[in-house]
Amino acid sequence: MVLLTRERVLEEKPELLKQSLEDLEFQVFRMQENLKEIAKRWQVIGIEQTKEEKWVIVYLLDDGSSCKIMLNDCESAYRGMWDFSIQAKYEDPHTIHIGDIKGEENKGYGSICMNYLKNHAKSQNVQYIKGDLAERDWDHLDRLIHFYSKHDFHVHVDYDQKFGEIKWNPSY
Repeated sequence: MVLLTRERVLEEKPELLKQSLEDLEFQVFRMQENLKEIAKRWQVIGIEQTKEEKWVIVYLLDDGSSCKIMLNDCESAYRGMWDFSIQAKYEDPHTIHIGDIKGEENKGYGSICMNYLKNHAKSQNVQYIKGDLAERDWDHLDRLIHFYSKHDFHVHVDYDQKFGEIKWNPSY
């Protein structure tokens, strides 16, 4: 799939422009179809474009005890499963605890979902989002520290015990 930035469109040949428009048209068609299916089961909370200029649908499950922000890209048909997810539980009325983040990395999906989780927390009057960095995370710890720091989390790591904690509060 070849999607072009506005600047590249002006420089590219007509064939590439035509291909880019066809790809965009296909993504919009797929988005419409996926949106219909996703909305039957989930609360759709947004449509975003990734850093790779691909369209994604963001949706939510919040049953009062757990909260899940999910994302589906519009390149493929929705098959009942998300492409990326942040899974969390309400620790108490003021705190959401992230249990797991699942999906492919380095596509911008995590940032999109994290922004929606933070906005959802604010809308629910939740003051904190917390989580743990466990030993199973140690092979990608630097990436996690960068990710959480980028999203204004305080990150504490005990390198000796191979454990860490993250905490976000919008008033920081």
